[in-house]
Amino acid sequence: MPISPSSTEAVGRRGALLVTSVALLTGAAHAVLAVRQFERFELRSWDNAIFEQALRGYAGWGAPIVDVKGPGFHVLGDHFSPIYAVLAPVYRLVPAAQTLLLAQVLLLTVSTLVIGRLALRHLGPVVAVGTTAAYGLSFGLQSAVVAEFHEVAFGAPLLALAGAAWVDRRPDRVVLWSLPLLLVKEDLGLTVAVIGAVLWWAGERRRGLLLVAAGVVTFVLVLTVVLPGFNAEGSYAYTSTLGGERGIVATVLTATDTKLLTLLLTFAITGLAALFSPWAWLVVPTFAWRFAGDVPFYWGTEWHYSVLLMPIVFCAAIDAAVQRPSVRRLLPVGAVVTVVTLAGSPVLRVLDADLYRDPPRAEVAREAIEAVPVGAPVVADIALLTHVVTDHRAYWLGTVGDAEPRHVLVDTTAGIGSPADPVAWAEDRFGGRWRTVVEGEGIVLASRTD
Repeated sequence: MPISPSSTEAVGRRGALLVTSVALLTGAAHAVLAVRQFERFELRSWDNAIFEQALRGYAGWGAPIVDVKGPGFHVLGDHFSPIYAVLAPVYRLVPAAQTLLLAQVLLLTVSTLVIGRLALRHLGPVVAVGTTAAYGLSFGLQSAVVAEFHEVAFGAPLLALAGAAWVDRRPDRVVLWSLPLLLVKEDLGLTVAVIGAVLWWAGERRRGLLLVAAGVVTFVLVLTVVLPGFNAEGSYAYTSTLGGERGIVATVLTATDTKLLTLLLTFAITGLAALFSPWAWLVVPTFAWRFAGDVPFYWGTEWHYSVLLMPIVFCAAIDAAVQRPSVRRLLPVGAVVTVVTLAGSPVLRVLDADLYRDPPRAEVAREAIEAVPVGAPVVADIALLTHVVTDHRAYWLGTVGDAEPRHVLVDTTAGIGSPADPVAWAEDRFGGRWRTVVEGEGIVLASRTD
């Protein structure tokens, strides 16, 4: 008996509902994880503080000055990521660190919906639901959420949309969604150039050359003119990380086991299906700078460095499955790999009751922060910096420069080089008389008394 059009439409509606539900569930889990780890004062990095200070500058119609990087530091001298200025209106309404955390989750969830709907259009509801779950729970997205906000989160939906346009054979849309990537981060100019090369290879000569030219020219101008122009030292701050003291070749050949595992896992979550699509070439620029960079954080699967690879490989896998039906049998292998990677993964913490209890350290930290007057200049270490940026003039103790803070807030037990005696350190560093105002669980707030 033939299937009626109404039955087909009903299946399509149910599939869309399931895909949307799975995407929203993974997004909700990420949101809970992001907010609760922040509220528990779990040590991550200073990056969220950097982006919040920059966003505060944008929201006030001023320059994105980041005192955390040094008094008066202009963030466009660090990375070229003006795209997150679009969050300024939201931050004006809700000035809080959590605004950035949830904005990142929303961006990742949008990319999950795009990937899921793409799979639904081309591969059917069963595969689409599995693909949505695999992407939403992929190690790249989870690691990004745990690492707190980073500008590259904007690249996830853009790359998902560009990839979907590639699979749909809409080259005009590929160009439309690729060009904004130039505003996400300086290295993405090379990714845009590769997208152009893929389009050229597919016969879209004019559009392909347009993207190649836009990507290469923007990349060169940003690295040689824009970033040095905003940087006080007149140079690109990360040039020295490429190869480091060992040189590029020696650095690439360093920690090859870690790098090969990262490379393998990136494609294994698609069952290696992504390798059968030319869209997979987009991973090359990101892997190139990561593996040639003399920074161990770049090489593994932690932090946010793999988040942009996720929409690339999943779109490539869907494309390969569409163009080569035999490739579809590889997709279940990717689902198995994803399930295996979930063991001990961060997102499973949402099922742990302990995540919803504040440790004693968090209570003391909140007490210390409340003891610092709103707007007061305060120096903090990485363990606490993100929590004082919203309502204070915050500095990091490693780049405080010639600032004159009235308060020093550190976690003496975090093992990140914070002074064991904040009072003595403050008196030696800034002069004057200081005293301990709050102390407990390793948290110490020292304030100036004269």
